[in-house]
Amino acid sequence: MAKVINTSGKRKTAIARATLREGRGVIRINSVPLDAYGTELTRMKIAEPLLLYPTGIDGIDASITVVGGGIMGQAEAVRTALARGIVQWHNDPALKELYVGYDRTLLVNDSRQKEAKKPHGSGARAKFQKSYR
Repeated sequence: MAKVINTSGKRKTAIARATLREGRGVIRINSVPLDAYGTELTRMKIAEPLLLYPTGIDGIDASITVVGGGIMGQAEAVRTALARGIVQWHNDPALKELYVGYDRTLLVNDSRQKEAKKPHGSGARAKFQKSYR
């Protein structure tokens, strides 16, 4: 039976779900290969786990679906899902330490959310100015 690993990653309102299975080292995000996905900045952000451990994706195909949020939120959610999948696939504590030492959000979801807008202002904290004269 083929080995299959499912992982997920979140950032703001973006949710990424990754499925890793034996293959040729192809990464697809919403059915688009990583080389053709988004902008160069988002590709670099997603590829960080691969730069830290270049042989990590050898023999693995990763199919990732991502919904919600904006461009960078989606990229960071994909990056977390991919890094978690690679760590689970190889089951190596040293790899986990490498990722956490570089950036904790590679393996742990960044739970920060946008603060809600409040009444009597233009944003979450700003308030309309008051004039007495």
